[in-house]
Amino acid sequence: MTQQASHSNLQPAHDPAWRIRVTATLCMLVLLWPMLLITEFKPWQLIDAQSLGATWRFLSGFFPPAHSTEFLLIVLEATWQTIAIATAGLTLALLGAIPMTLIVNEHLSISRIGSGRMHGMARLLRQMVRWKLVLLRSVPELVWALLFVRLVGLGPTAGVFAIALTYAGMLGKVYAEILEANDAHATDSLLRNGSSRLTAFLYGALPNAAPELISYTIYRWECAIRGSVVMGFVGAGGLGQRMDESMKMLSGAEVSTMLIVFVLLVGIADLASKLFRKALA
Repeated sequence: MTQQASHSNLQPAHDPAWRIRVTATLCMLVLLWPMLLITEFKPWQLIDAQSLGATWRFLSGFFPPAHSTEFLLIVLEATWQTIAIATAGLTLALLGAIPMTLIVNEHLSISRIGSGRMHGMARLLRQMVRWKLVLLRSVPELVWALLFVRLVGLGPTAGVFAIALTYAGMLGKVYAEILEANDAHATDSLLRNGSSRLTAFLYGALPNAAPELISYTIYRWECAIRGSVVMGFVGAGGLGQRMDESMKMLSGAEVSTMLIVFVLLVGIADLASKLFRKALA
């Protein structure tokens, strides 16, 4: 009897959710298949003899990386310009996002105090600002950069404007959601006692939400550094523009050096972001 019980314990248990997992996998494949057809996804082309030969010719020019003093100074200047584009663009984005956040935040609505219902004009104004935030963040910074390159010419100015517009929409939306997710008791109390909206925001809503707001802002600065490199390929200055010029001249060694610098730059930005978040925790 004991041997039979021990033998039954050794039998593998059936997964009760296997049908759900198999069904979900099949549904995902059914949905994914037409998308792969539309995008003409053919990964086997990567191991084609012609593709492998072209890849080898392209990568063989990457070694050794360019390391002359003159070129490294140029890369250093372009890297510093990339950081400046990201920082200046994010600063302008904050100047645009903060006022719009105060407008769309329903917790700061004075007209709803007492009745609990917002005035029609106040609701309309908030909705218009929300649509403005949607417009700003729906256009990628790369598209804004292309437009501003046509308007102001090649250079970092186009990149600063592009980051400022797109990130103003992103920051304004997320800031409003963070503030509205926090307890509004302190804000309501200040508004009921005659406080201005700005005072209610500074002393009621901001103290609780400040760590999360700062953490998200730092994360966006990290994203802005990556975005400023990409925008350089359309003429918006920085490290990306230098890399594009080297690729057009088929200078693989220079491209290799700038790729290494780019990886280091993103890694340092990520490390700085983590340190700031730990300091805020």
